[in-house]
Amino acid sequence: MNLDQLNDVAIAMAAPGKGILAADESTGTIKKRFDSIGVESTEETRRDYREMLFRTEEAMTNHISGVILYDETIRQKAADGAPLVKLIEAAGSIPGIKVDKGAMPLAGAEGESVTEGLDGLRERLAEYYDLGARFAKWRAVIDIDAGDIPSGYCISVNAHALARYAALCQEANIVPIVEPEVLMDGAHDIDRCYDVTEFTLKSLFDELYAQDVPLEGVVLKPNMVIAGKKCPAQASVEEVAEMTVRCFRAAVPAAVPSIVFLSGGQSDEEATAHLNAMNEGYADQMPWALSFSYGRALQAAPLKAWGGKAANVPAGQKAFAHRARMNGLAQLGQWSKEMEAA
Repeated sequence: MNLDQLNDVAIAMAAPGKGILAADESTGTIKKRFDSIGVESTEETRRDYREMLFRTEEAMTNHISGVILYDETIRQKAADGAPLVKLIEAAGSIPGIKVDKGAMPLAGAEGESVTEGLDGLRERLAEYYDLGARFAKWRAVIDIDAGDIPSGYCISVNAHALARYAALCQEANIVPIVEPEVLMDGAHDIDRCYDVTEFTLKSLFDELYAQDVPLEGVVLKPNMVIAGKKCPAQASVEEVAEMTVRCFRAAVPAAVPSIVFLSGGQSDEEATAHLNAMNEGYADQMPWALSFSYGRALQAAPLKAWGGKAANVPAGQKAFAHRARMNGLAQLGQWSKEMEAA
C-alpha cells in the first residue's frame, strides 16, 4: 500500500470546483433509464451514451474529477476504438469502478439488507487496477421505517463489510469510496435521519479503525441529512445544510480528505442547492472538502436531451456541461438559483 498515492487521489477527487460522475449503473438500472426515453438498452447504445458524456470536454475537464464505472464500461471502447478509460484520463479525470455485487436480504433481519461481493474481491481489484481504476465504490443500504428498522445488527454487518472492502482496496493501491447510504424513501423526519446517519457513520469509522484502514486514503460518500420523501414536513435548504454539517462534525474524523455526497433521489436542483448551502455557509467549520458524486442528478437532463439519437449528442453534452458546472459552483459555495436559467 502506498498511502501517499492513495491520499493524493483522495484529495484530487474533491478538487476545487470538481466532483465525481457516478456512471456505474448496472445493466438493469440503465435499462430502466433508457426505457424512460424509449431507447433499447444494448451494449452499443450504452456505449454511445457514456461516450457522449466522457467526450463532453467542458464538463469533464473543468468540473469532473473522477468517473465511477460499471464492469462493462471499464472494458468498453469508443466508436473510434479508443478505450473509454483513456477518454476519461485524457480529460484529466480519474477512472473508478463499482465493485460490490448489490444489496441482498440480510439473514435474521426481515426487511433489511447487506451488500455482498467480498468473495474474489482481491483478484478483481488487481484486474481493475490494470484496467486503469484508481478508486472503487461499495454501497451499503440502510433503510428507515416506522418500526425497528434499521437495526443495530444491519448497520454493524454493513459497516464491517465496508471496512473489509476498504482494506482490500488500499492493499491494491485503490482508494475506497465507502458509501453507507441512509435511504430517503420513507416518511421519517429530518431528526430521525440525523440520528440514523450519525449512528451509521460512527459504526463505520469504528470498523475502519478496528481493521486498520488509514483514513487519509479513504473517501466518504454519504447521504445528506434530509427528511424522507413521504414526510409531510420537508426541511428547508438551510436546515438540511446545517444539520448535515453538524452530524458530520460529530461523526466523521478530520483525517478523511474528502466527502462526496450522493444525491439519493433529490431533484437536480435540490442536490445542487444543498451542497452549495453547506460550502457557502460552513466552509470554515469543516476539516474535509465537500463535493458531489451524483448519478441521476447529473445525468437526467442529458439523458432526456440525447434521447438515443446521434443528432442530439450536442444537446445532451450541453445539458451535461450545465449540470456539471452548476455542481462545480456549488462545490465552491458560489451557486445561485438564478444561474440555472443562464
